[in-house]
Amino acid sequence: MEISFTDRELDVMGVLWDRGGATVAEVRERLNDDLAYTTVLTVLRTLQEKGYVGHTEAGKAHRYHPLVERGDAGASAVGRMLRKLFKNSPELLLTHLVSDRGMSDQELRRMKELLDDRLKENGG
Repeated sequence: MEISFTDRELDVMGVLWDRGGATVAEVRERLNDDLAYTTVLTVLRTLQEKGYVGHTEAGKAHRYHPLVERGDAGASAVGRMLRKLFKNSPELLLTHLVSDRGMSDQELRRMKELLDDRLKENGG
């Protein structure tokens, strides 16, 4: 299943993933943009219609909670990016990442460790 969010939806999902669940007011408080209550409510309802968010009654309010995991959303986004930007080639993506001059030596070493671990898992 491909999971796709707009930037605004992703901001709201980030709050829900971090908190595990939140009311509209709580989501609104944690967003960087000063959005109207009704705007946040609309985003949450749209996410619910897409099947990414559910809710439970919390007094007069609804408490929204994520129905998709952050990791699943990330894997879907990376897969989409791989297909659209890197010709479905993980090697091209990795080449792009490591050629980024903004990466620290520590980040590059950690990436190398991850690749070495993966090679060991595959018997390589």
